[in-house]
Amino acid sequence: MTGPHPAVAATRNAVADAVEGMDPGIRLWVACSGGPDSLALAAATAFVAKKAGFRHGAIVVDHGLHPDSADIANRAVEQAHLAGMAAVRKKKVRVGTEGGLEAAARIARYEAIGQILDDEGDRQAYVLTGHTMDDQAETVLLALARGSGARALSGIPVRRGNIIRPFLSVRRSDTVAACEALRLTPWHDPMNEPGNGSRRAEVRGVVMPALAEVLGPGVVPGLARSASLLQADADELDRQARAQIARAEGSPDSSGQWSIDMLSQLPDAIRSRMLKLVAESRGAGPVTSAHVQSMDALVTQYRGQGAVSLPGGYEARREYGRLIVDVRPPTPEGEIT
Repeated sequence: MTGPHPAVAATRNAVADAVEGMDPGIRLWVACSGGPDSLALAAATAFVAKKAGFRHGAIVVDHGLHPDSADIANRAVEQAHLAGMAAVRKKKVRVGTEGGLEAAARIARYEAIGQILDDEGDRQAYVLTGHTMDDQAETVLLALARGSGARALSGIPVRRGNIIRPFLSVRRSDTVAACEALRLTPWHDPMNEPGNGSRRAEVRGVVMPALAEVLGPGVVPGLARSASLLQADADELDRQARAQIARAEGSPDSSGQWSIDMLSQLPDAIRSRMLKLVAESRGAGPVTSAHVQSMDALVTQYRGQGAVSLPGGYEARREYGRLIVDVRPPTPEGEIT
């Protein structure tokens, strides 16, 4: 008796590894766009869930970004059922403009998923997404091009809260092959093709093939492996920064004031993370590396410079040997800013 197609086996093993140790009876929802990655994930999750006793379903979000978006969403529902999902929920959203189209669509998508979980009374459930090793490699390359730090270079986390990404160890070619073997018909989003103005699409269709041709087929696993290593490092540095916050004098939630002497004695990698965490805990954000560098200069290179403006109407300033993060005071009437 022959086993499943190797690509099908790879997707099932990835899901089984991701949910190992979970209590039977818990719900696994698959975010399903109808593309090959999410369809292969739906099929693998249905197979694993039935064997392990998990409840399972799929969520299809209609972003309304394509002229045929309603038909595409309906097709995704149909294919999710064929993949083995008995429960499929569909929700249409309106995508905003904050942070660009890709980011706005992601925000709308996760808000819709959260609403469905609320409607189902299922906030303890897990949501599985179909991000692959190729997505991880592309994310790392884009972060490198932006000059990002270790946290951004660590790429997409395998798990964050109730979001799980089992396929970060699976190649995109395997999800396509799994769909073919299972006779599923995925939708291929034209926005993923080069020439549509998306940087990620250009990286996917132009840059990655060129890198593989020059550096060999191991470039995608290599970038993904680097992300995994950096994730562990970034997690540890964040842990140390939070420990420093917990040990620091005063409370960031009540005073927002931090001793310059204490901050200046910390290693650069810990202090920079602490400054970002402190600012964002006060309500500022998103805090970029440029903001952190300017705040750090108040601690380590102070020459009487003024307050640092932070997003959200906040500022960081130095007063009497302390770094203060607080709401930016209103500009006096008639004063030019």
